[in-house]
Amino acid sequence: MIKKRIFFKIIFILFLLSVIFSVSNSCKQKKIEKNEDTTPIFLPAKNEESKKKVIKFGVISRYNPMVMYENYQPIMDYLTVNTPYKFELKLGATYQETEDNLHYGTTDIASLGAVTFVDCNIKFNAKSILRPKTKNGDTFYRSIIITREDSKIHSIKDLKGKSFAFASIKSTSGNLIPRYYLLNHGIKLEDLKSYTNLSHHDSVAQAVLKGEYDAGAVKDVIAYKYKPKGLRFIAHSDPIPSVPITVRKDVDPEMVEAVKKALLKLDPKRPSDREIMKNWDEEFKYGFVEAHNDDYKNIKDLILDIPRVCGKNCHRGPKG
Repeated sequence: MIKKRIFFKIIFILFLLSVIFSVSNSCKQKKIEKNEDTTPIFLPAKNEESKKKVIKFGVISRYNPMVMYENYQPIMDYLTVNTPYKFELKLGATYQETEDNLHYGTTDIASLGAVTFVDCNIKFNAKSILRPKTKNGDTFYRSIIITREDSKIHSIKDLKGKSFAFASIKSTSGNLIPRYYLLNHGIKLEDLKSYTNLSHHDSVAQAVLKGEYDAGAVKDVIAYKYKPKGLRFIAHSDPIPSVPITVRKDVDPEMVEAVKKALLKLDPKRPSDREIMKNWDEEFKYGFVEAHNDDYKNIKDLILDIPRVCGKNCHRGPKG
């Protein structure tokens, strides 16, 4: 009798184990099936991305590196998804480094300013392929001369005897254009108390706000960014062609066409596209148009005219 009870207990235990094992397997199978439903959304994309040819995308040092990464990495992500290539951001520590990276093949494509583009075009026949549009749909921007709200400077003539901050020596709106603007309005560099070139447009705006310089010159997007913090605008330049996306002359034409196709199809009037571009750099979130080297002819003429107009050393370095 006891043996029969033991026998039935063993049978019952074995039955319970089989049920538990069966349920466990069923749960695992469901988990696998669930994963199989979601995996195609993620894993194939990563595998596909790893097989793509890497394209290094350079950007001149318009702002500090952290801001640059935040503003331009989303563009790299978009291009990676929407072209047959994987785009990696390559930030130059200086404008010249970004030029050199493009020249010697460290990068294949770059976002330059008008001055750096002309420099690259003259040196190694780089070509512009795209230009961004502004919020108003224009394809130009301006240089703005700034001072503090509480400053006694109210016009260009008031800059005589005052300190002035320019942006990088190779900045279009932060250096070339404002120097010509001052000259054309009767202010030579020697009329200033002192002047210098700072690394970034943000640095100029911040230095003026802190009172380190009486006035300065920055691109319009930076001027408007810092205006609520206490800036006043003294003057603004004539239109400057928007910043070119540039490639070397020997770059793969298929890559160029892929980039153009991906960016030209964006329309900020469409909510879906506006959502895509919402975290992009302010100069790149309103769509693009095709660019041509001749778009920057006026800038090229100004650069070539420097020795005749304001002296060979006018745009080379700081004084005072």
